[in-house]
Amino acid sequence: MSRKRMVVAAAMLAGALALTACGGGGSPSGGGGGGETLKIGFMGDLTGENSGIVIPPRNGAKLAIDEYNATNPAVKLELVEYDSQGSADQAVPLTQQAIQQDKIVGLVGPAFSGESKAVGPILEQAKIPSISASATNPGLAKNGWKYWHRVVANDADQGPGIVDFLVRAASPKKAYVISDDQEYSVGLADAAFGAFQAKGVQVERDQFAQAASDYSSTVAKVNAFKPDVVVYGGYYSQAGRLLKQLRDAGVTAPFASGDGSLDAQIIQGAGAPAAEGAILACPCNIPFGATTGPLADFTNRYKASAKVDPRIYATEGYDAATLFVNAVKAGNTTAEAINTYVSGAKLDGVSKKIAFKPNGEPDVNSIFIYQVKNGALTLLGPSTEAKLG
Repeated sequence: MSRKRMVVAAAMLAGALALTACGGGGSPSGGGGGGETLKIGFMGDLTGENSGIVIPPRNGAKLAIDEYNATNPAVKLELVEYDSQGSADQAVPLTQQAIQQDKIVGLVGPAFSGESKAVGPILEQAKIPSISASATNPGLAKNGWKYWHRVVANDADQGPGIVDFLVRAASPKKAYVISDDQEYSVGLADAAFGAFQAKGVQVERDQFAQAASDYSSTVAKVNAFKPDVVVYGGYYSQAGRLLKQLRDAGVTAPFASGDGSLDAQIIQGAGAPAAEGAILACPCNIPFGATTGPLADFTNRYKASAKVDPRIYATEGYDAATLFVNAVKAGNTTAEAINTYVSGAKLDGVSKKIAFKPNGEPDVNSIFIYQVKNGALTLLGPSTEAKLG
């Protein structure tokens, strides 16, 4: 997922070249040897307007590393946090700091697609493995990167997953697709628009600037088109405002969005009456109400650590960090050795079974559907099975 446009290519190249001599794992902190502490980074929006999507996977990653360190291993791990605000402009220097100064040997993140796109070449140049718990833009897997991975399905799966569910559940003849201009938002909207076309649904589309707050022009176009469903590609901070303005203007069509909007703050932003019934998809397994099995066990441990219930991408953050933990447990203490282990790993994770394709994509691409019911987020189930309440 992304928060801002990526920095220009020239700046990226300069940043990458500056790190040529900094292939991770060569320092006392990053190399092998007993009794050492290796540093694993976590990067994402930890204090900005979309931090609700990123704090849960940070908490999950912290839990995995804390649990490992509690076993008193010979090589301990330290989670170093980098608050990028979801911005490519901030992610680039933070990545340089992480590699050059902090000597990280792995990175959980970046959380969003735009910042992932911006720092990917730097991490690749420095040979630092990364595992994102939440970046879903399909293009990230097309760069030929060998040190990049993600544990979630991409928007080429998520967009059609939303559309397939809506077509099955609501039988729309007309659909309207909206996005802002962020990397993630446009990618998800592209996927949904194409999926509606493939299903023979009449579809129109509009886009507004991420920094905008008045969506009256878009709302007027939606009203004139009179769609049976509205799909928004973007984050909850914009989705809440958009949904409120649509409902205030008399648009009653079901409103759907993706993982970027899957946070209780969409209800706060839209107001409970406007948000009621909103449909939200995600390639994530949130353990709402789990009472037995691994999800229930994870929920109890997560709540004891973070003092809150697990939310979006909490299980994925835990699994991403667990892959790094398992690499170190297996005796890998350099960034390149850790990457080799991670790339070939098979993990029976909390979120799902995880293994990576050669391009860093996960083998499993499940999409789950959630809905706002009685002012709260509720899991309806896998997109292929879920039914509207």
